[in-house]
This record gives sequence, structure tokens and C-alpha cells, in this order.
Amino acid sequence: MARAERLQIINQLENQRTKVISYITGDRQGFETKIAFDVVPLLYRHLQRIGKTETIMLFLYSTGGLTMAGWRIVTLIREFCDKFVVLIPYKAQSCATLIALGADEIIMGPIGQLSPVDPTVITPYNPPAPAQMPGAAQTLLPVSVEDVISYLNLAKDEAKLGQPEELKEVFLRLTASVNPLALGNVHRARSQIRMLAEKLLKSHMKGRNIDKKISNIVSILTEKLFSHDYLISRKEAKNILGSIVKEPNQEMERLMWNLFQDYSQEIELGQIFNPNIFLGDQNEREFQLNRAFVESSYGIHIFRTRKVIRRRQITGQMPGQVMPGFINQPIQTEIIEERILQEEWVEEGWQQEENRGGNIA
Repeated sequence: MARAERLQIINQLENQRTKVISYITGDRQGFETKIAFDVVPLLYRHLQRIGKTETIMLFLYSTGGLTMAGWRIVTLIREFCDKFVVLIPYKAQSCATLIALGADEIIMGPIGQLSPVDPTVITPYNPPAPAQMPGAAQTLLPVSVEDVISYLNLAKDEAKLGQPEELKEVFLRLTASVNPLALGNVHRARSQIRMLAEKLLKSHMKGRNIDKKISNIVSILTEKLFSHDYLISRKEAKNILGSIVKEPNQEMERLMWNLFQDYSQEIELGQIFNPNIFLGDQNEREFQLNRAFVESSYGIHIFRTRKVIRRRQITGQMPGQVMPGFINQPIQTEIIEERILQEEWVEEGWQQEENRGGNIA
């Protein structure tokens, strides 16, 4: 489906409610794309064209990204509307769940899903990943906030360690494996995610005993589900978040799913990239993939990767000692090389919309 067909669906969704902006980040294996700050000025461009309006709906699909980028997206959108609605056809996990917490309404399709919002911390002080190949670039292990908390709770709840000296030893063993500065960052990230979740919920939730209700929601989403991979269905989301979680009517559900299916085809969800299959009997081909979208009726921004895939043969010697009477023959090894030609946001469709709608302010 092309931009013209997607625009028809967006217009039909807008006829159901009000202005729609799509924000899609793909999770195709090997080309995972995360919520990040680079999208903020792009969203602002769309919001400028929309202008101040009563309600804005964000059509969202993402498996997560930078926590503070999610916070900034919500605060930016709320500058342009009185009511903020998030449409979730399928995945809205981690940072995308955080964005949903900032919405007055969360409209979830039948397979819509949220997740815990406990962050994973990556700093220069994280421990190195084990079993790296010789000569490979150093990679660091991410440190899950809840893994650290679970380790400490394991000592107290399961091992029944409660004396100060016992807990001190447990903590010292932890610091022997994880740099104390990384652990400090874990503590700060845990406090920050709770603060952000509370502030987002308080921006629209009102009523009696609301502080207690919000505190319970935050505790569930940051610690009580135990795993960052836990998936929250629509029914469970209603139980956790209450009346802000809505079901779409039949027509809106159809439109949401059709729009998601189109983005799914564009970013080739569920397809594993195999360079040998891609090359076939050729030795060099150019590969292009659209990995993320920001789209409205006014135009489209696409995060696009374009690269050259090349197969070539290299000649080397068989490793090991040469046996007497044998010739150490050179061997041929096939390798795959990739060279990035483009990896950036590109915009399409704006000139046509501007000619029809006037100049951008």
C-alpha cells in the first residue's frame, strides 16, 4: 500500500475522532529501531501543521527506546491539544507504554499490548559481555534495574539474610561484578522512571484517592510484574489502568488494523534478513529498508537504511602446523561485506501538501 492509500485510512480515522499522527518504529530482526530524541523535531513539524486543536491521536507501534525521549514526545504533543489519545493496534512496549501513560485515553485493539516500564541501563561502567571473539569490538552488558533489585531481594527473601553484615557481604559481591557507578545509575534510573510515570498519570487522572491509585499503577509497571518481557493484554491493561483504556468501535478497529498492516509491510516485520538469500546468484546488490515512520495527513518522514551487500572470496592458509611431506594449501573463504550508503530520516509528500494548504508558519 502506498502513501495515497494510507492517507485514506488516516483521513477515515480522523473522521472517527480528530487529527492523527502515526509513529512507528520497526523491530525487524537485525534492524531494530528505537524511540529516540531525533523524532522530536519531526513530530513538531507535523504538529505545526495541525496547530492547536482539541484532540490529537497518536497511532503508535514500538518495542521501546529512550525513556526521556518518550517523556518529551508526550509533553510536546500536549502543547498542541487539550486531550491526548494513543491508538495501539499491536505492540506498545517499554518506552511506548510510558508514552501511553501520558494519554487521556488508550484505545487498544484486540491484540494490543503494553509492558512493564522498568528500564535497562547502559553506561561506560557496565560489565563487559562474556565470550567475545578475538579482535571484536568491546561490548557491554546492559544492567536491568529489576535484576539488581531481584538479586538483593533474593538474599533477603529466599536466603533469609537479614543481618547488616550479611547484607553488606551480598552488596559487596554485587559491586565486585558491577561497577558501583553503574549501580548508582541503576538506582537513579529506577527513581526516574517512577517519577516520570507518576507525573504522566497525574497530568490527566483525577478523583478521590488518586495518589494511592497512581502509586499502585506505578508499582505494578515498574516492579510487580518481575520481567521486562511480560506482556500486558487489553483486558489486563483495563484492570491496571482503569477507565482510560478503551476498546475501539468496529470501524475504528478495522481501520487501525489495516493501517498497521500497511506499516508492517513497509518495515517488513517478521522477516529475517539473510544476506546470502538476498544476494542469490549475484555478488553485489543494494538493499533498502524503511525502518520507522512519522506520518500525518500533511506529510511523511521515513527513517531509511540503504546499504550495499557484497559477497567476495578471500584466500588464506590453513591454520596449524604443517605435517612433513604435506603442502599447506591455501583455502578460499567466502565473506559477506556490508557498506552503509544512507541511514537517516527523509521526508516525502510535504511539497504537495504545502502547495495545497499554504506555507508553513
